[in-house]
Amino acid sequence: MHPNGRFLYLARESDSHVSVFAVDNGHLREMQSLLTLPADYTGNNTTAEILIDTAGTFLYVSNRGHGSIAVYAIDRAGLLSGVEHAASGGRTPRNFSIDPTGKYVFSSNQDTENLVVLRIDRATGRLTPTGVQVPLANPGSVAFVRK
Repeated sequence: MHPNGRFLYLARESDSHVSVFAVDNGHLREMQSLLTLPADYTGNNTTAEILIDTAGTFLYVSNRGHGSIAVYAIDRAGLLSGVEHAASGGRTPRNFSIDPTGKYVFSSNQDTENLVVLRIDRATGRLTPTGVQVPLANPGSVAFVRK
């Protein structure tokens, strides 16, 4: 859900699309559907995680077969435009989380059994590797706990 409560975003796992819905008095109206993969990608893929930054300006969706996180800019009307397909730092990014500061994405990559930290460019939404990579057997979800 967008922070303003007016838009709902849905990662469609089996067909690698993200859908945008307008929310009006509990009713949903689909406004947009976009492929989460590069146009020239021909391999198998499913999506997993979908997140919006706290400012509501960028949306992220993981592509398990492609090994990427699709990055989209969100405009004022709630619609998406593609920014990039950032490498997740491993194979089969199952889950990822944005840290509480909003500066980093932590991607758990199932088939390479690692956790990779990517830096978020807050102006563009783009993700860049930090060089931090932790071996981790069977990573699943990443969660942050506040003390």
